[in-house]
Amino acid sequence: MINGAGATFPYPLYSSWASGYYKATGIKINYQSIGSGGGIRQITERTVHFGASDMALKPEELEKSQLLQFPAVIGGVVPVVNIPEIPFNALVLDGNTMCEIFLGEIKQWNDPKIKALNPDIHMPAKPITVVYRSDGSGTTAIFTHYLSGTCKKWADNVGYGTAVKWRTGLGGKGNEGVANYVKRTSYSIGYVEFAYAKQNKLSTVKLKNSAGQIVAPDFESFAEAAATAELDPKKHFYAWMTNAPGKKAWPITGATYILLAKEKTDVNKSVIKFFDWAFTNGDETAKKLDYVPLPKSVKDKVRNYWKTYIK
Repeated sequence: MINGAGATFPYPLYSSWASGYYKATGIKINYQSIGSGGGIRQITERTVHFGASDMALKPEELEKSQLLQFPAVIGGVVPVVNIPEIPFNALVLDGNTMCEIFLGEIKQWNDPKIKALNPDIHMPAKPITVVYRSDGSGTTAIFTHYLSGTCKKWADNVGYGTAVKWRTGLGGKGNEGVANYVKRTSYSIGYVEFAYAKQNKLSTVKLKNSAGQIVAPDFESFAEAAATAELDPKKHFYAWMTNAPGKKAWPITGATYILLAKEKTDVNKSVIKFFDWAFTNGDETAKKLDYVPLPKSVKDKVRNYWKTYIK
């Protein structure tokens, strides 16, 4: 059995891949969805065979902990809302309004700044309930990196990372916890990985991207953001995909990464056999679950990276 732990973001996909791999090989992959912070900690402490994080570690952090890192799949983080009066998936926001909502400065759904972006929707005069991740999370890292890039106030006062000091709202554990809170709390807004929004039938928000276009979160807009990312094996694929320049790019896109202990060569060979199988056989599963498979060019880079570091 191979044990992994970390990001909740790719959990539905890794579970599905693991089931297919077990049928094909008889080898079990046991993946615990505990959040990226936990995944980084467990692989650093060598208590699992692989860690998983939606926040790429910098080359110097990897060096310090003697870790290797490669991307496995691409997905999008999406704001989700529960506003009974408005049409499903219709709300439009931009970086500044998102920033001010999550700072607790925009307090009502009928705030003039929200109304200006949604002239054709009657916004209710109801207080906003913010829902955020209470655990260390790569989804939070991607979301707060996006806010830091679009809103100076956020960058100066909160910043980005797997955990930040939230100014307002309620905390939910895991993507599951945030999705459940939003689902049962009227007039709430939270952020989850796209697959969780789809599975929980949550209303997603359209966003104005860095090209000034209003885009919906979907396969095409995530893929456009991913196409512009510089995933360099020499930097252990360290990169951010937030606020990507593409015209149709979804601004809160990210890769999810696998972390390996450098010295565990035999274990690492078993782990990469699983991911090599998933790269070859798992693209359709990824698409069905609303993830963007790595482009072939990136998979080739990852396979060369394995050859370089895992002998």
